[in-house]
Amino acid sequence: MSERLIRTLALAEVGQLIDWAGTEGWNPGLDDAAAFRASDPEGFIGAFVDGEMVAGIAAVAYGPSYGFIGLYISRAGMRGQGHGKAVWDAGMARLAGRTIGLDGVDEQFENYRRKGFAPAYRTIRFGGVFAGAPVERRDLRVVTSELLPQVMAFDRRSFPAAREAFLARWLAMPHLACVTTSQGAVTGYGVVRKCREGWKIGGLSALDDATAVALVAHLASSVEGEVFIDVPAARQQFIDLLTHAGLRPGFETTRMYRGEPIPLAPEVFGVTTLELG
Repeated sequence: MSERLIRTLALAEVGQLIDWAGTEGWNPGLDDAAAFRASDPEGFIGAFVDGEMVAGIAAVAYGPSYGFIGLYISRAGMRGQGHGKAVWDAGMARLAGRTIGLDGVDEQFENYRRKGFAPAYRTIRFGGVFAGAPVERRDLRVVTSELLPQVMAFDRRSFPAAREAFLARWLAMPHLACVTTSQGAVTGYGVVRKCREGWKIGGLSALDDATAVALVAHLASSVEGEVFIDVPAARQQFIDLLTHAGLRPGFETTRMYRGEPIPLAPEVFGVTTLELG
């Protein structure tokens, strides 16, 4: 076998890895690469043989104490040759000393547990044509550059580390981001983006179920076709409202952590992205 090279991915190569995720049926967004890479330009690692990428992983460091593993894929036809293990080892070494999170599919649950990851909570993907009526709320508006610092501050209530570079791109076009406010303070925000299939809402953070539903209804009514959202299974009242509006459960994952576990924040109603947390 030719010599294997492990190195950081360029932007186009991050896009290639996301395309692989689409082939695997993970349904990533059409414009994810630039926002993903902005989260940590050194956090995307690939294995190369004869100049061709054969495996990749996201090992994104959110500061000195938290990191996230995702987009862990070996190219079809190149599996079983140690390339996946090589990028895994490189990613874990990069995040050493941090609490590390991931969203694992059921088929890999025991594998991740053997690697030291413990389950925290289940996430259920709901999808379909949203049949609920938009909620009339005068406090709901599109995120602007003036609102961005407040949204970033609100995001820190639900995410364990700052992620300003990522959010600056994630909350901008072509994504649609909306926010609710009360007396000038942010009470929730949500983002919808075009994916290989339909649209995904995520993240979705709010102070209460009513605000979360208002955001979903507004975002879903702003696009055409099916919408999907990855919801923590503990959000039963919110889930009841989604199912009443026509969304149905499907794909499930388990949030797992290696290191100090991070409790599910009460503001989280929709995971930003299973690839980056």
